[in-house]
Amino acid sequence: MQLNFLAIIGRFALGMLGEIGRFSRFAAKSVLSCVQAPFFLRNLLQQTMTIGYYSLPVVGLTAVFTGAVLALQIYIGGSRFNAESIVPTIVVLGITRELGPVLAGLMVAGRVSSAIAAELGTMRVTEQIDALTTLSTNPYKYLIVPRILAAVIVLPLLVLVADIIGVMGGFLVSTQSLGFNGGSYLKNTLDFMEADDVSSGLWKAAAFGFIIALMGCYHGFFSRGGAQGVGAATTYAVVSSAVLILASNYLLTSLVFS
Repeated sequence: MQLNFLAIIGRFALGMLGEIGRFSRFAAKSVLSCVQAPFFLRNLLQQTMTIGYYSLPVVGLTAVFTGAVLALQIYIGGSRFNAESIVPTIVVLGITRELGPVLAGLMVAGRVSSAIAAELGTMRVTEQIDALTTLSTNPYKYLIVPRILAAVIVLPLLVLVADIIGVMGGFLVSTQSLGFNGGSYLKNTLDFMEADDVSSGLWKAAAFGFIIALMGCYHGFFSRGGAQGVGAATTYAVVSSAVLILASNYLLTSLVFS
């Protein structure tokens, strides 16, 4: 029994190390392909529309309701200490530094990472990726690079839009329901907001975009087992993207605001 237990641990450790090695090799090859010609600009533009433009509705709705509920909760908490005036300050800092990038990243991960994994997984199980290799087309350049570059480019733009909409959501709730003066609210927002607050969120967004596209491409590219394998790859892509976004958010926050 002891030998069987050790064998199970050994197989698990070897499998994990093999998976880490395969992912590291895939990530390195993908990044290297991003800086080498040729570039498929048509694919890049198409992915920019798919990842960026079509994600605007879900990101905008998430941001406006997040800003609204954040303002409401801060007002309720601040009223216990006669500190209701901190609402505009906390809303703008919370949205631009953390909630804007993280929530936008999670929403895009749920929508985009799963779609990328499903698309590439279907291409893998139907041997379309093998056909590209047979036709002397590098699948990394044709399939993976456009998605990674598009995600890195459009995620900061989506987060910038989410920041604006989220702050406006807090503004609307504060002025229409909580009795704040609109001019004073905007003045406090602009006085306490700094360029570093916005830029730090945009840098995070670029990192999140890279994670989302990379995990979707990785799980889809190595999908196996027909329709069941494609479904599993989609699930793994979303879960791994969400976990890595939250983990990298902590690391980036520690580096930026240490």
